[in-house]
Amino acid sequence: MADLKDFAEQLVNLTVKEVNELASILKEEYGIEPAAAAVAVAAGGGAAAEAVEEQSEFTVMLKAAGASKLAVVKLVKELTGLGLKEAKELVDSAPSAIKEGISKDEAEGLKTSLEEAGAEVELK
Repeated sequence: MADLKDFAEQLVNLTVKEVNELASILKEEYGIEPAAAAVAVAAGGGAAAEAVEEQSEFTVMLKAAGASKLAVVKLVKELTGLGLKEAKELVDSAPSAIKEGISKDEAEGLKTSLEEAGAEVELK
């Protein structure tokens, strides 16, 4: 696990020149066309390279339960699989993370459901 974290840190800290070289190696030696790297190189900057990367994992944050707290607690219980007590504690401790590391579609679905129940929700 530590090796992967180190590897991720190395990738994040690459210069534009290094990203370009990596893209060339991936294409020439492995036949992989790294689209994000090509766009980052075309953009021409390290900060631009970070902006090109699309977020793939989201966290659904409950900011406030809103007026119908009971409906939100029941929905959180249903969405997370927690018991009633744990779901209530999660809602009471807002702002808190409902689900972490989920896809954009799933996160938006949860956000919509929670907002319909009256909660204030944020995606991170």
